[in-house]
Amino acid sequence: MNDLSKDAVNRLAVDEAGAGQRVDNFLVKVLKGVPKSHIYRILRSGEVRVNRKRVGPDARLALGDELRIPPIRTAEPASGKAVARPIKLSILYEDDVLIAIDKPPGLAVHGGSGIAFGLIEQLRATRPDAKFLELVHRLDRDTSGVLLVAKKRAALVALHAALREGGVDKRYQVAVKGKWRDAKRTVDLPLTKFLTGDGERRVRVERPTHTDAQQARTVFYKRRAWPGAEPPVSLLEAELHTGRTHQIRVHLTHLGFPLAGDDKYGDFAWNKALAKQGLKRMFLHAWQLKLAHPVDGRPLAFEAPLPKDLAAYLGRLDAASEVDG
Repeated sequence: MNDLSKDAVNRLAVDEAGAGQRVDNFLVKVLKGVPKSHIYRILRSGEVRVNRKRVGPDARLALGDELRIPPIRTAEPASGKAVARPIKLSILYEDDVLIAIDKPPGLAVHGGSGIAFGLIEQLRATRPDAKFLELVHRLDRDTSGVLLVAKKRAALVALHAALREGGVDKRYQVAVKGKWRDAKRTVDLPLTKFLTGDGERRVRVERPTHTDAQQARTVFYKRRAWPGAEPPVSLLEAELHTGRTHQIRVHLTHLGFPLAGDDKYGDFAWNKALAKQGLKRMFLHAWQLKLAHPVDGRPLAFEAPLPKDLAAYLGRLDAASEVDG
């Protein structure tokens, strides 16, 4: 754990290297040898404080912040300890400061919550000489599509600012149950997080006046429909104006159009039928991302083609049903 005490509370001042980082990523680097599951536990329990306040794993650190870290004993290194392995990824674009990756489904973007290593750890293993590789944003494990990685801290900070200020255009392709009527529909439904009786984290639509309600806006565009399918299916494009957890999925379920394959908020009986037909995950694909380059400002646009499993599902609908464009 570098020079940190294992037997007493540690207090660290965030320097320029740590400024802009998520607190969980910062702790992973500082607490070398400590399992990520333990790092997330002390964050959830409130033992980690920033400026004397509890924070979540996704809180961003600023220059000069005071970080309180509880006493932590590291496990002795074990022989045969698992290490991140190099990974071959589909690179959509790369320059000196930025990488755009076509993330495959089934791959977590980072380790934690029972996952030893994710895409970012494996990418670092693939590029051991890289001085800096950090996720710009996240995608759920089963979500495929465009994912950005920063190669310079200045680029990471600029891209985070663009995300906060609405300077990044993110589009997803989603297949839903039901006959979607509107060519374009803007959905403004605030969201809150909660824990189920089993301790699982979930999100739900909440009243705007609720103290924990967060604004969430999604614009949906109808792209194709199969009204003759059983049940009817619609293909939508979702434009995110905010980036709340599970935003697209919760908005769709609330509107009565559950996302195909959604195992948290979807139609579970339909999901079982879809799995028998070959669709074994969510039909949620981050297909397009547009933004200004974080250094020179030139416009960038990245597109990830629809993966084979999702394209095959649409092909089966085409073969069996009437199509309404």
